[in-house]
Amino acid sequence: MSLIVQKYGGTSVGSTERIHNVAKRILETQRSGNQVVAVVSAMAGVTNRLIEMANEVSPENEPTEREMDVLLSTGEQTTIALTSMAINALGGKAISLTGSQAGIFTDGEHTKARISNISPDEVQRLLDEDHIVILAGFQGSSPDGRITTLGRGGSDLTAIAMAAAINADLCQILTDVDGVYTCDPRIVSNAKKIDEISYDEMLEMASSGSKVMQSRSVEFAKKFGVKFEVKSSLNNNPGTIVTEEHPNMESVVVRGISIEKEQAKVTIENVSDEPGVASKIFHAISDSGVIIDMIVQNVSKTNHTDISFTLHRSDLKKAKQTIEPMLANLGENVEMETTDGIGKLSVVGIGMRSHSGVAAQMFSALAKGGVNIQMISTSEIKTAVIIEENGLEEAANIVHEAFNL
Repeated sequence: MSLIVQKYGGTSVGSTERIHNVAKRILETQRSGNQVVAVVSAMAGVTNRLIEMANEVSPENEPTEREMDVLLSTGEQTTIALTSMAINALGGKAISLTGSQAGIFTDGEHTKARISNISPDEVQRLLDEDHIVILAGFQGSSPDGRITTLGRGGSDLTAIAMAAAINADLCQILTDVDGVYTCDPRIVSNAKKIDEISYDEMLEMASSGSKVMQSRSVEFAKKFGVKFEVKSSLNNNPGTIVTEEHPNMESVVVRGISIEKEQAKVTIENVSDEPGVASKIFHAISDSGVIIDMIVQNVSKTNHTDISFTLHRSDLKKAKQTIEPMLANLGENVEMETTDGIGKLSVVGIGMRSHSGVAAQMFSALAKGGVNIQMISTSEIKTAVIIEENGLEEAANIVHEAFNL
């Protein structure tokens, strides 16, 4: 008997008909001789509607993060109840658990909590009694009992973390696509499904805009050695296995391409080129809770320099509010310039460690396509560029073709 954790995303449970289909799939998995924990997200569109209602009832002020967590957690709670009902109606034996009931404890940070501990005793007890456990994704409980949520894509993290806690034999992330592709097939029509990918490659693609997995969940899987499969909830086709790196993987130089839209750039001009200035800027940004991505500092020629960094467009206002009061203390004539309407294009592959010329090939292809590069960032297995957002999809097709993916 195997112990399997399955995660179903919002589109997979987007209607009562789809919930019924998911219920049948879960029941079939159990009847094949397995114990099953199924983690489910809120039904597609529900979370957005809850956010809209929160804004409607508090138009003058932003709702408190505590109450937003209480509100948004109800989306998953609706789904676990309906899924359990559907399984029981089919003759199964299912029971639903919230994050708190399943023993998922977090650091208490609202809207973006981190899992601190899982005590899966109740989950294990129910499995031993032949129940199918339907678990609410995206949520947990603070040390003092407050409902907390794990941030965007948090149901993936719930599934991976629970799989690690109960030593599951298999973790499946079931979604509306057949697996991880060389690029988003809605953008590059001839993108191909990847059969196997390393944690590091998956992490780079997730952090670079791939919507298949949340980066925090991939980090967790790598840390605890949770091998998992990304596959479709709509068919039984093999998916993409995400696992430890092995030597054969290096034969593929570029594994895939990711794009990330809705980016913004902040440039602080004429900053004094002296020790501690960058530290002041980025400590303040960190304390404000804004997550930044690429950082570029120009070479100083007159004891002054420019510092640029990118972030998600939704964090631009908070970043400006953080930096503006600091400008006068960063040197004379210091100014801040902000830009949105940009996006990030990344090529990823562990084979880049042992093969040269990837960046040159990428830049050459973009140049031939008339794409202007604003910023460049590299790591051992990734090369990323910032370009105009309105040309991002065309650029993805150009680079995908250049590497014959």
